[in-house]
Amino acid sequence: MKISLICIGKTDDKYIEQGIGIYTKRLKHYCNFQIIVIPDIKNAKNLSEAQQKEKEAQLILKNISNQDYVMLLDERGKMYSSIEFSGFLEKQMLASVGHIVLVIGGPYGFDQQVYDRANAKLSLSKMTFSHQMVRLFFVEQLYRAHTIMRGEPYHHE
Repeated sequence: MKISLICIGKTDDKYIEQGIGIYTKRLKHYCNFQIIVIPDIKNAKNLSEAQQKEKEAQLILKNISNQDYVMLLDERGKMYSSIEFSGFLEKQMLASVGHIVLVIGGPYGFDQQVYDRANAKLSLSKMTFSHQMVRLFFVEQLYRAHTIMRGEPYHHE
């Protein structure tokens, strides 16, 4: 199964980049994983919130095919424990889902057309995190989920 993480804007903090790099490298042993970074919208300060979300939506949707299972990282999404998330991924694999695309939106969230395309929403916490930190947290959880599936000792219950 292929898993992609779509993000808006690059990560500026070196420690976050390093952490993402560590888990991305580890994930190569488990799945075909890639991060797609969509550049920040140019002249965003001159756009309304709705206009910015619409421009981001166009760029996000260009990276998604009709066959993809799309999951938005959204504060109103379903919360899973690490074991439950691992079970969710395993279920998708058994259902022969070929490509899961997870999306982290921009600072204002998602445009309605992205919500309409999504198959599901995932919340990492009731707390709000920076978009850059969410990338690191998610990639670590994705790695954790794969180690749980394989019964490896990374996760302790």
